[in-house]
Amino acid sequence: MKLISFDRLNEGERALVEAAERVRENAYNPYSHFYVGAALLGQDGRIITGANVENASYGLTICAERSALAAANATGVRMLESIALSTRAEESDTEEPTMPCGACLQFLVEFGQISGRDIQIVSATTRRDQIRVATVSEILTLSFGPKDLGVDITRYQR
Repeated sequence: MKLISFDRLNEGERALVEAAERVRENAYNPYSHFYVGAALLGQDGRIITGANVENASYGLTICAERSALAAANATGVRMLESIALSTRAEESDTEEPTMPCGACLQFLVEFGQISGRDIQIVSATTRRDQIRVATVSEILTLSFGPKDLGVDITRYQR
């Protein structure tokens, strides 16, 4: 994992972070007041976004990453390159880039295996001064996915 500034990202990575920033403000977060936007880059060049959606029975909350993955799947995009996240805390002085939770990483493993890629994660805050860049396998080592179950993933590649 590396920490870099926004200006060190390539043009495509910057565009993905900006898409995540725009959708971040659509977060439904009455409990945590933590805004998260996610933007996925499909191998076909499409960008699909999602924001976190909280729920009064906390366990039913949907993270922005899984929201974007569900939207991508619903539009027929399963072949992915990367994901960018943008986070904003309503009442915090110390903003650090947040990486996906375990459940979101597991979803990214699934789609990464289908895509034949170790999906890159780019995570930024509103300040853009410290951006974390890592791959799913750097964060979730020894992951488990459809290939481990002998699933023929080629039939799910779109």
